[in-house]
Amino acid sequence: MTLPTLALALILLLLTPGPTNTLILLASAERGLPRALRLIPVELAAYLAAILPLALLSQLLAAQIGLLRPIIATLAGLWVLYLAWTMWRTGPGTAGTTLVSARRIAVTTFLNPKGLVMGLVLIPAAGLTPASVAVLAGCIAAVALLWACAGSILPRAERGFPPRITRLAALWLAGLSVMIVAGGLSA
Repeated sequence: MTLPTLALALILLLLTPGPTNTLILLASAERGLPRALRLIPVELAAYLAAILPLALLSQLLAAQIGLLRPIIATLAGLWVLYLAWTMWRTGPGTAGTTLVSARRIAVTTFLNPKGLVMGLVLIPAAGLTPASVAVLAGCIAAVALLWACAGSILPRAERGFPPRITRLAALWLAGLSVMIVAGGLSA
């Protein structure tokens, strides 16, 4: 796989609405774009922490990935369901509460099933080189910036986060958690 092909595949995968993108979008809507941009290095570090070891060990894990996938998918799905539950519980009485933290971004991104695809398929296909890692990092940062910009145009309440956005995000995350677990168990 060439580097331009890798970049296109990464961008298309990363643009897909998922739990990390949802949190970056909400962080920007919650805090504003400048403060949400501080979370992009957290996302980048979490993705690299998940992807690079997988890419290094892809040859060894190839036979065992069938066993690991349902476990990873279940853990990721449970984490995303927990995020949905905490967002749903955040109501009008909790104005001023920060929904999206660096810790939530890190854990969610580390458990994101997209990391499996990138670490076990895309990066090994292009070869684990400094150039492919640079393309990976650039794509992650660019897509996170895009989601943060999208979140910055969402309406913000005068005090606290708009409950309708919180509830919509919670429903979206709950649906994603079911799809993550179902996808991991069916593969």
